[in-house]
Amino acid sequence: MTLADRVPPVDLDLAALPPSSAFRRWLAPAMFAVFGLVDIFVLGLYAHHGDATFAFSQPFAKVTVPNLTLPAAVTCYVCGALSLAMAALRAFLPFGVTLRRVTIGVVIFLLVLALLCWADAGLATSFNVVNQLQGTFNDSIPIMLGALTGVVCSRSGVINVGIEGQLLLGAFTAAIVSSVTGSLWLGLVCGALAGSLVAMLLAIFAIGYRVDQVVLGVVLNTLILGITGYLYDGLMVPYGNTLNSPPTFSAVRIPLLGDIPIIGPVFFDATIFLYITYIALAGVQVGLFSTRWGLRTRAIGEHPSAADTVGIPVIAMRYRNVIAAGLIAGIGGAFFTIGSVGSFSADMTSGEGYIALAAMIFGRYTPFGAIGAALLFGFTTQLQSILSTLNTPIQSNLLLMAPYIVTIVVLAGLVGKVRGPRAEGIPYVKA
Repeated sequence: MTLADRVPPVDLDLAALPPSSAFRRWLAPAMFAVFGLVDIFVLGLYAHHGDATFAFSQPFAKVTVPNLTLPAAVTCYVCGALSLAMAALRAFLPFGVTLRRVTIGVVIFLLVLALLCWADAGLATSFNVVNQLQGTFNDSIPIMLGALTGVVCSRSGVINVGIEGQLLLGAFTAAIVSSVTGSLWLGLVCGALAGSLVAMLLAIFAIGYRVDQVVLGVVLNTLILGITGYLYDGLMVPYGNTLNSPPTFSAVRIPLLGDIPIIGPVFFDATIFLYITYIALAGVQVGLFSTRWGLRTRAIGEHPSAADTVGIPVIAMRYRNVIAAGLIAGIGGAFFTIGSVGSFSADMTSGEGYIALAAMIFGRYTPFGAIGAALLFGFTTQLQSILSTLNTPIQSNLLLMAPYIVTIVVLAGLVGKVRGPRAEGIPYVKA
């Protein structure tokens, strides 16, 4: 008897698949079709007469790029037709992982383009693409840093639901330290340490005492929310001039690179927090996939007992990784105060720690994927701000909801099944 005779044939018929697999197969094409129909029958039919103008240069830029003018209604129809074509192709043709992600990006881009054409049609003001991209990166900084924190923790086998608390305590500590000392750098360091402090509590209870990690993360978030809210009312409100008036980091423009059209103002004319994000992304990506530390980290997140048998200290390494990752989240929290608004307010993170956790899942537990998902949320946040200034006929409350709606739609309808590290959330007990 040959090997082929012993192995049963695999039935690839769709009817033989589990109901969840069949549902997943048709979910993304259905979402593509919905987006296409919205482009045509909502944005295209109700677009004002006239053209939409897109500007690619800021005022007083040394090098300028000509504006792009598109017929609003026609562009919406074309975007809708392309999205419907993508839906048909995705439904009936086999797509690899990379091609599936490309089609998701293309359909989202077409929806955004149609939305912008609808909003800017017939207006005298142009939509500035550079301002949109600058705001996208600025709004995404704490989410990107929080998502990188989640990637390191999850790859180590620990679910970090406490990112929200790390961001919040980092923001509070950076504000009060910078206000008292007048030193931005000291505030940044203390904000990072505050995030690491929350991570230390997470590590002690999750790894040492084997508490349920999801429940523990929610408890820590609630604890930090209560502590910072109490201290804000008791200290910062009555003594705001001395305890809640920190300076803020100014934008640092890199010579020559900052003058490159479009990408220069976006990537090379920002605060120190964006440059720290570049370093953190490169460090996590290279560290996880090109170093011995990364190999060991992935080992303790996938199969800790096997890692233990070859001499890797699973418990100690999980402690170190979780606490070190907390520094990244603490820096993200400091951005809220000394990198942005210049003051602390109660619950100012507004759930962005949970968004960072969703971005990590959307990014399939990879650094670049998590950053891309965080940028999607930041793009939506900045877009709703600009749309509100264009007097679009959408209620302000719906515009404020847009980033969260996009997050839910993308996670539920476009991402598909995501498998995290096998040992994620499972306490390790040494034999």
